[in-house]
Amino acid sequence: MSIETGRGEAAMKVDADAVDEVIDVADFTDASYNVVTPVLRLDAAVALAVVSAFAGVVDRGKTSAAATSPDEDGVTRSQVFEEGDVYMVDKPFDDYVADRYIMDFYDVTARDLCSRMHVHTGLRFVRIMTGPGTQVRVSSLSPIVVTDVPGVTDFHLDAFIDDLPDTDPGMERTRYNVVVPECAFVDMQVPRGVSHQFNAIGPHAVIDSVHPEESIEVFRESMSGYRMMAQTQFLADRLPSSAACVVDRPKA
Repeated sequence: MSIETGRGEAAMKVDADAVDEVIDVADFTDASYNVVTPVLRLDAAVALAVVSAFAGVVDRGKTSAAATSPDEDGVTRSQVFEEGDVYMVDKPFDDYVADRYIMDFYDVTARDLCSRMHVHTGLRFVRIMTGPGTQVRVSSLSPIVVTDVPGVTDFHLDAFIDDLPDTDPGMERTRYNVVVPECAFVDMQVPRGVSHQFNAIGPHAVIDSVHPEESIEVFRESMSGYRMMAQTQFLADRLPSSAACVVDRPKA
């Protein structure tokens, strides 16, 4: 279902401010595809220091009265998403439509829950960073393109496919996966309306995420504020157990 905004573009949300809007995965088709780019790997001690420092910013946001309350523009910087806690480091302003979030991932094995496959109402640029003993499984319902530049790319991303879990009887959807290894930086370009799913297996993983059209998408959808959950549509009505996103490889 699409809603005309009067600006020549279709809104994605049925209820602009809904924080748990579910769309039928059986009828869903990705608008494009995701691109993933390996960037670098770090020594374990360095990776742990970097990831922990970013996670610390999120943690401080959770305990800050200023960050947990609406500011003069109505923006609450500390928020919660399915994959983890988030903090809006940089917010949009009148002449700059982008913002930037840091997310501190939940460990799916610690809480025995995976995040759901979802789409966003605006494009995203994501840098995934892992520390020791931690991997991030990145999934989509469309094939993920991995950028590999000879002479520059110096590590490999493990890729595999499996069946999307918890679908209705008789319905099968292929899930495409790449695995971000421990102590790595990996970039991901996520177009608007393209399915994706992040799940961290281990305690040390963060995301540095830029939303290049944040103000535009909020206006387009007629949302009342900047909220990660409201800028999302989910492709399942509940969070599955961690068995649905641990890094196994059931298909070649």
